[in-house]
Amino acid sequence: MPQPLRQPAMSRILLIETSTALCSVALAEDGAVSAVRESTEPRAHAALTAVYVQEVLQERGLRAADLDAVCVSAGPGSYTGLRVGVSTAKGICFAAGVPLLSVGTLELLVHQARAEGLLPEGCRYVIPMIDARRMEVYTAVFTPEGERLTEVEPRVVDAESFRAERAAGPVLFIGDGTEKCREALAGPDTHFVQTNPRASAMLVPATRALEAGTFRDVAYFEPFYLKDFVATVSRKRLF
Repeated sequence: MPQPLRQPAMSRILLIETSTALCSVALAEDGAVSAVRESTEPRAHAALTAVYVQEVLQERGLRAADLDAVCVSAGPGSYTGLRVGVSTAKGICFAAGVPLLSVGTLELLVHQARAEGLLPEGCRYVIPMIDARRMEVYTAVFTPEGERLTEVEPRVVDAESFRAERAAGPVLFIGDGTEKCREALAGPDTHFVQTNPRASAMLVPATRALEAGTFRDVAYFEPFYLKDFVATVSRKRLF
């Protein structure tokens, strides 16, 4: 059964997800998502994230100071996207004096599968995949309830990958790195959902973190890049 979006907590949490190609901002009020803004416009996170924050607050007639917390996706994912999301979240927390929460991107995808009713019947494992290079993904193995069973790691996917989990199936592979792995991992009990993580799916883990008081240090919190950023040199001649 899908995880219901409504929760009993009475709170206002701003949700920011910028770890992949989707720029996504949502507002959670009293345990339900009340406003959403999303865009897949390429390389627009820096231009859109703060605008979307302003729009969802204005839609609900709120100011940043009315929030109980800001929750941001912690990675792994795009270096630039994560920097934009975390910087925006920190700026709001500093200015409004509200606490910072975070949710791992892979955990977020598990909650998204539950919230959107994507789990196959009898699902044994959920394996989120964030696209990296070529046949590599950032991944870990979770139970359908959201318990992480393995370490988060970059992994090159081939026909031998996740053999034990696939044999125990059914298994759901979900994320923006699943489609390129479909041929290698295909089987009678493997299911694939190519999608980006969405801010609205942070509702349940963000609410739990707020209730538990699991706050991040606004000054020192950094996203989980998993890999060091590698700058490339342009091949274009400037002079």
